[in-house]
Amino acid sequence: QVQLVESGGGLVQPGGSLRLSCAASGFTAGYYTIGWFRQAPGKEREGVSCITSFDGRTNYADNVKGRFTISRGNAKNTVYLQMNSLNPEDTAVYYCAAKPVIPSNDLCGLSDDMHYWGEGTLVTVSS
Repeated sequence: QVQLVESGGGLVQPGGSLRLSCAASGFTAGYYTIGWFRQAPGKEREGVSCITSFDGRTNYADNVKGRFTISRGNAKNTVYLQMNSLNPEDTAVYYCAAKPVIPSNDLCGLSDDMHYWGEGTLVTVSS
């Protein structure tokens, strides 16, 4: 059973940075896309960024490009989301999610048709 555990959320001032971590376990053989999603109060859940396990290519939502960076740890079982230049609109519960994929030339997608989800970690950007 795949398990995803997020950590690293908290309160940060506008312009500040946070790094979220997603510890993944239980993956069987094959390839996966791991993504970060977020849901702000009163809003729909949205895809933030994703990374594929077979080639490490990444994809970002337009509203976080240039500010957020997704990466994998050396052991490949941890995925990070480095968030810089945070603003109050980034306030949300951030979720790590994963789904098995077949290698292709396409970038990973940011739709929320993921198979596995973590419990989420709250990020609050406020002065």
